[in-house]
Amino acid sequence: MRVVVPFAATDPKTRLESVLAAPERSTFARAMLADVLRSVVEAGHEPRVVSTAPLDLDDLALPDRVLESVSVTVDDRSLTEAVNARLPSAGGDDAVAVVMSDLALATPDALEALVSQDAGVTIAPGRSGGTNALVVRHPAFRVDYHGASYLDHCEIAREEGLCLETADSFRLATDIDEPADLVEVLVHGDDTARAPACLRRFGFELDTRSGRVDVVRSEESPTHRSGSK
Repeated sequence: MRVVVPFAATDPKTRLESVLAAPERSTFARAMLADVLRSVVEAGHEPRVVSTAPLDLDDLALPDRVLESVSVTVDDRSLTEAVNARLPSAGGDDAVAVVMSDLALATPDALEALVSQDAGVTIAPGRSGGTNALVVRHPAFRVDYHGASYLDHCEIAREEGLCLETADSFRLATDIDEPADLVEVLVHGDDTARAPACLRRFGFELDTRSGRVDVVRSEESPTHRSGSK
């Protein structure tokens, strides 16, 4: 199955700017991308990164077995246009999966459960109503990413008379956009994953002193001392 992974290569993750400086956000975004690519490959698929700007895969420090399976295409159109250009077309029979690059908790098992469903459209919604991942098997379906896109995509599938399934997955529902989301990376991230290691290198750690789980950043971390937020 073709697996498309959209990636915003320039000034990513702006909603994290209160806790991460621009270079750190770029590094963290690439760490999450690397984790997603590894999970896609370990699930038995070859991911195709659709990047808004040139992307050097060597910067991701991917294992050779993963690197050999990844390709990159530059497409600076909107997310909706770039994805629609790669969905199944009339006369074709190939299914296409679209997996967002900030699903830091994604695992091969979670991805395989998504792609193994045979509905015309299968959607893994995000916690705030977005569309974190989906599989499209019917050429009549087209995406429209904005706002509560999960609801919009459900409506589009119904209007086209397509069989629709929702993938109920905590790991695919957790996209990392806001500072509070960093808790999920440190709590549930795999020990071998790049994203949690990146946050710890930046000096982030869990804080449970208030009775709730939060993240704090050490002022002793090298990147914090160098003037990052």
